[in-house]
Amino acid sequence: MFVEMFQLLFTIVSIEAVLILTLGFGTPARRVVVKLLDLSKQGRAPLVAKTVAATMLVLFGSVMFSTIQINTRVSESGGVANSTDQVMFANRLLEAFLMGTVLFLAMVIDRMHYYTRELQITRRNLEIAVKKGKTGA
Repeated sequence: MFVEMFQLLFTIVSIEAVLILTLGFGTPARRVVVKLLDLSKQGRAPLVAKTVAATMLVLFGSVMFSTIQINTRVSESGGVANSTDQVMFANRLLEAFLMGTVLFLAMVIDRMHYYTRELQITRRNLEIAVKKGKTGA
């Protein structure tokens, strides 16, 4: 169970990292990524994305609560953890870290997309203003 979830979370983190790198550099692939992100923000897609993010946030909270419970149980038993608690704690900690990273990178992608679009609009408006200034002078 854990292995499949970890593979999925690592895959999502890798895809998000590639998207961030693509948005960060002015390559031809950036235009494609921006257009895909524009399309993903139309229709019902934002609602689906917010639902998935809210579900992941609830799972993140649940995993953090479970991690805190394990840590509290170990502290109450005198600081000695059995091997089962150690394995569960490590798995929960990795799961929480990956979920938090996925949520954070999704937020970074959203902001980078917004600023990339704003930059394109500002450049387009500047070019129009410069053309009007040259024809008017």
